[in-house]
Amino acid sequence: MRSLAIALLLLIPSTPSLAEEPSHASSARSERSESQSGAKPEDDDNIAEFIFHHVSDSDELEFEIPFPFNTGRPNPVIHLPVIRVPLKPGACPEDRHQHASLAAGCLDLSITKHVVMMWLSAIVLIAAFVFGANRDKSKLVPHGPAANLLEMMVMFIRDEIAIKNIGKEEGPRYTPFLLTAFFFILFMNLTGLFPWLATPTSNLAVTGALALCTFVLTQAAAIRSAGVAGYFKHLTGGVAVWLWPIMIPVEILGLFTKPFALTVRLFANMLAGHIVILFLLGLIFIMRSPAFAAVSVPFALGIYFLELFVALVQAYVFVMLSSLFIGMGVAIGHHDHAHAEPEGAHSQDHGEAHMLGS
Repeated sequence: MRSLAIALLLLIPSTPSLAEEPSHASSARSERSESQSGAKPEDDDNIAEFIFHHVSDSDELEFEIPFPFNTGRPNPVIHLPVIRVPLKPGACPEDRHQHASLAAGCLDLSITKHVVMMWLSAIVLIAAFVFGANRDKSKLVPHGPAANLLEMMVMFIRDEIAIKNIGKEEGPRYTPFLLTAFFFILFMNLTGLFPWLATPTSNLAVTGALALCTFVLTQAAAIRSAGVAGYFKHLTGGVAVWLWPIMIPVEILGLFTKPFALTVRLFANMLAGHIVILFLLGLIFIMRSPAFAAVSVPFALGIYFLELFVALVQAYVFVMLSSLFIGMGVAIGHHDHAHAEPEGAHSQDHGEAHMLGS
């Protein structure tokens, strides 16, 4: 519309009569082409700005009205509460749209769009298990598709992820965390596929907080299994003392690479899918031709259905890696206990197991 308005403004003064000279017409056409070529980068910037506005977090909820129903009025907007705690006088800006920096001494606890989406995902998660799970304890077999689906997913995470990666003894202990993480991430991934909603897992802070929970639980599992002394002994890698200055930094770095991988993997995969969908639809406006809709819309629809699969896969991958990390922490204590056993104990246990098996 902007380029069309520019073209009309150029056409009106350049055609006062039908007897206009050819030179004037040619100059008008050249001016129109220059204005259109100059407006294209501006339109490209507007599309890029729209995409990043859609996927980024903000302190307001905007409900965009589709074109046939939009009569020129602005989109409805809900301004969310802005809560800022000044750690020192004058640290927090008065303008709500101005960024608050913790380094400057302003703690920002504002309710943002992604926070609301997290609350919505939590409500849907609780409602799914309250109304969809088998509540009748007298009937051990669930009835209905919702109850069977939930039981299948819960049993899969407990038996195929928690027990196989952590162990039969310690696996059930960490199953509630893995179940909560899986379903919470799954519902957060799916919220961005609905109109007017957003994906909280496309926010680096959200994925970082989830990875931090796994990190803390992994260290707690390792300390619980091996003890404090065994935990710090593991950081030496079992090498000679003169190699400790090399091995200890490497082991400490390895502790933080695991949550970093969880953070970036979930964040990047969920953010990239939404950007690709919006960019494919934006090609129609970048090329300024409705004919590109014949290509962009089917591709965008295909990516949309692929995002349904990606939402499930990313929740599975996060929980699978979390169980592996927790299992590695639990294995520290088992490794130390195995080295502490007498040499004859293992052979005696092996002989007893052989006799029982025969």
